[in-house]
Amino acid sequence: MKIYTKTGDSGETSLFGGRRVAKDDLRVEAYGNVDELNAFVGLLADSVEQQPSLHGQLTEIQRRLFGLGSHLATDPEGDYSIPHDLLDSDIEVLELAMDSMDAGLPPLQNFILPGGHPTVSVCHVCRTVSRRAERSVVALHRINPVDAVALQYLNRLSDYFFVLGRHLAQSLGIKDVIWQKRDG
Repeated sequence: MKIYTKTGDSGETSLFGGRRVAKDDLRVEAYGNVDELNAFVGLLADSVEQQPSLHGQLTEIQRRLFGLGSHLATDPEGDYSIPHDLLDSDIEVLELAMDSMDAGLPPLQNFILPGGHPTVSVCHVCRTVSRRAERSVVALHRINPVDAVALQYLNRLSDYFFVLGRHLAQSLGIKDVIWQKRDG
């Protein structure tokens, strides 16, 4: 079976359920950003595979994101539906993980820049891509309602990746890269 179909050559794609939409449709933008986030989370998971607990957390996030992306790729007006499988407890898991990591970190007193170590930088890439995914899902939500738990989950993810980056920096013995404004 060939992976290419040539059906998207004119700038359209199909949603689950069959309806054709433009590739720059808000729904396609939303699930594309969630998919991109999922890919970066995979890169991050690969970089911490020697930490089974953290690797497991990130793999679970990937599963949740894949379910959300599939849901977003479904035609809401069609007969076919893929429900997202996000629960309030998924948000609580992120919050508990952040609280646990944050408890061992020094108080944040400055803005920090992404960097210091490749794994920390990937955390910041995940943070910024999760914010973009959230913005695009919010834009979609304005014209086609998205479940509140999906919006909340994406919102927590950016915070999670920020705290994770600081946590990993500390565990690697890397100091936060402090932003310093220009003198003069």
